[in-house]
Amino acid sequence: MGRISMAYIHEGEWPPGSVDIHIVKKSLRKAVFVAILLLPFACIFISFKEISATLILWRMLLSGQFAILLLLLWNPVHKESVIIMPAFGVQLETHYASGRIIRRFIPAGEILKPVLLECVTPVTCYWSLSLLVRGKEELVLVFKELHPPMKMLLPVWKALCASMENNESPVT
Repeated sequence: MGRISMAYIHEGEWPPGSVDIHIVKKSLRKAVFVAILLLPFACIFISFKEISATLILWRMLLSGQFAILLLLLWNPVHKESVIIMPAFGVQLETHYASGRIIRRFIPAGEILKPVLLECVTPVTCYWSLSLLVRGKEELVLVFKELHPPMKMLLPVWKALCASMENNESPVT
C-alpha cells in the first residue's frame, strides 16, 4: 500500500516574536477511498450465490457505512500542530478525523530544552521531536501520533530553540 502523505505548514512569525504556528497534516483520502470502495465489493464477491440487484445495493450501502464507522472509531489523526508563543509557552494540538481535538499547553518557564531524537524499533526508524520539561520524568512528545520526516521537524525544532533563547534573556 502507498505511503500516507504529509504536509508541513508554517504560518509565519510576523511581527518577529509573535505567535509561531507549525502544522503537520496527514492525508486520509486514499485510506477512506479504499475502505469505502473495496469493502463493499469484497462483501459482494464473497457471496457465491446468485442474488438480486436490490440485495447487492443494500449490502454495498451497509458495508460502506460499516467502513466509515470503523474509520471514525479508529480515531486516525488528521493533523498535529505546535503553536509557539515565546512569552507564554507552547500549545500542542492533535486533531482527529472524528472532529475531536486534544490540546496540551506547556508554560515557557517549564520547558528546559527541545530535543530531536532518533527512534529505532524492530520494524522502522524515525525521528521525533520532544520537550524536556521541568518536573516531568519523561520527555513530552511534540507529535505523538504522526512521525514527520526530519525535513519537517528541523524548522519546528529551530523555532522552539529560538523561543527558548528569547525566554532566557532578561527583560528590561
